[in-house]
Amino acid sequence: MTIDEIKSSFDAQITKCGNLTELQELKVTYLGKSGELTVLLKSIKDLPAEERPAFGAKVNELRKQMEDRIASKTEELKKAVLERRLREERVDVSRTSCPSRGALHPITLIENQICDLMVAMGFEVLSGPEIETDYYNFQALNIPYDHPARDMQDTFYITESILLRTQTSAMQVRIMEQRKPPLKIVCPGKVFRSDNDASHSPVFHQIEGLVVDKNVTLCDLKGTLEYIASHLFGPQTKVRFRPSYFPFTEPSVEVDLTCSNCGGKGCALCKETGWIELLGAGMVNPVVLENCGIDSKRYTGYAFGIGVERAAMIKFGIPDIRLFYENDQRFLKQFGK
Repeated sequence: MTIDEIKSSFDAQITKCGNLTELQELKVTYLGKSGELTVLLKSIKDLPAEERPAFGAKVNELRKQMEDRIASKTEELKKAVLERRLREERVDVSRTSCPSRGALHPITLIENQICDLMVAMGFEVLSGPEIETDYYNFQALNIPYDHPARDMQDTFYITESILLRTQTSAMQVRIMEQRKPPLKIVCPGKVFRSDNDASHSPVFHQIEGLVVDKNVTLCDLKGTLEYIASHLFGPQTKVRFRPSYFPFTEPSVEVDLTCSNCGGKGCALCKETGWIELLGAGMVNPVVLENCGIDSKRYTGYAFGIGVERAAMIKFGIPDIRLFYENDQRFLKQFGK
């Protein structure tokens, strides 16, 4: 190509450059080590000696023009990029409405409220492993090998002796092995069971409390649960014990609360009974104490396990436990107000 042809081609192409990348490619095409202008300069040696100075001067002049055009075009494109960013990223500081903010999940809200109540009563909050051994999850809690809870359809086993914990009581055993009474602990966390319907989930949350000391009685347990119920569901809430059975407590009780919807008068939520079942509890079975090296003749204790989802369903009147896990913003935003 001649000098005029190169100049004409360069002028046409630089006009079409729409961004800095295209401009850089154009610069390499004409001014790079193998560019059109560089090739032209290398051809000077083939010219007669008397023509070389004039030819070199024209080539250098064209190089200077190209560099100036490229520098000018670079500033033009940079300015366009900046203007576009300012336009696209513009923030209207005069807007009065604020973007929606995140809030705690209802399960977290209830868990925090219960733990705060327990701490105020002198309990220590502890957490343990979600993957447990059969010993801590079952054996140490006096749950025999033929107990239904050990069935494969109820428990997620990893191996024959390793499983996803079905209750946070396993952490209570670990603490009783490590520490001497008096003990006053609460263990919140996820637990796993093979259930999935409107009132059960394969993954749910529990808060299990344990007190071990001298002269601990069932009255102490009832007083603790009445305190939690009145502060969590309202001072009008009453607590009722019904006899039950759990391998790790003796005696064992099911704990009911007056219905938060009707105040105990009877409605569809409580199936016209006026009561709603909340948790299981009881006095720690002496066998469990002895398994952990605690003298059951000197010490007694009580334990209880609150299903956090169950408490949230009662408190907020939620009919289906699966709503907690569907991440529906319309549902979750109700708890961020």
